Amino acid sequence: MMMIRSIAVAVLLLGAPALAQDKGSLNPRPLPPLANPNDPALAAKELFGRQQAPANLSARSIGGYARGCVAGATALPIDGETWQVMRLSRNRNWGHPQLIAYLERLSRRVPQVNGWPGLLVGDIAQPRGGPMITGHASHQIGLDADIWLTPMPERRLSRLEREEMSATNVVRADWLDVDPRVWTPQHQALLKAVASERSVARVFVNPAIKKALCRDAGADRSWLTKIRPTYGHNYHFHIRLACPSGAVGCSDQDPPPPGDGCGADLAYWFKPEVMNPRPGPPRPPLTLAQLPAECRSVLVAP
Repeated sequence: MMMIRSIAVAVLLLGAPALAQDKGSLNPRPLPPLANPNDPALAAKELFGRQQAPANLSARSIGGYARGCVAGATALPIDGETWQVMRLSRNRNWGHPQLIAYLERLSRRVPQVNGWPGLLVGDIAQPRGGPMITGHASHQIGLDADIWLTPMPERRLSRLEREEMSATNVVRADWLDVDPRVWTPQHQALLKAVASERSVARVFVNPAIKKALCRDAGADRSWLTKIRPTYGHNYHFHIRLACPSGAVGCSDQDPPPPGDGCGADLAYWFKPEVMNPRPGPPRPPLTLAQLPAECRSVLVAP
């Protein structure tokens, strides 16, 4: 049980859910200048959150998913034939070029995978990665991406819709299972396709979604090991790629434990004390000194 608890804590730290359904703004206000950007006690999120463009460096994911940055990030275009980016005011459609290429390939496959016209893409990373002022604990090295559990419509969404519309909550009100009114075989087909990709390290979903997948997976259960339960992912699912092959300074997570993850480790998430935890003190934000040293160069690069 201690191992299960440790796994759960690690998932929460590395894949903490963003407030994905918070509305954006058609006229986002820029953050005010920092009085002392060199203050060693300043939260790193204040520095990275003010970067509006990527570092003009070779593409590189630096550090770990919840403690790092990304150099040479590429933006996912806000419109593709089979994808649309949501919450444009956040400027979080940046990632390592391998992730951006993967998302484009995945979206092009979606009509054949489950019949959806395409994907609605949520947060990826900031232009230089790093900690975010709001939302995620992870998404720092350009290898994480949120995909809405809502099919892309067969029309271009307006800017206002992209800032204000909500994704579909596919989990029942009691949080114990999916909502059969909105959960579909198409959701399962998409998640299976993503988890079956070799470059994908993990796919984070709400525990109720994992329960439904375990129940309906059928004989082929090999892909279920990458489907990891964590709270908050009831409107979207979270794709995490492994570090690029040969990458120096990019820290992969340990592989998921063997098996389909449908036994005791899944049951843990439905314990009353886990579903209704006592609130603890907030964690202090990371400072620049707590990130890999190379992130300072990423921050100051042109």
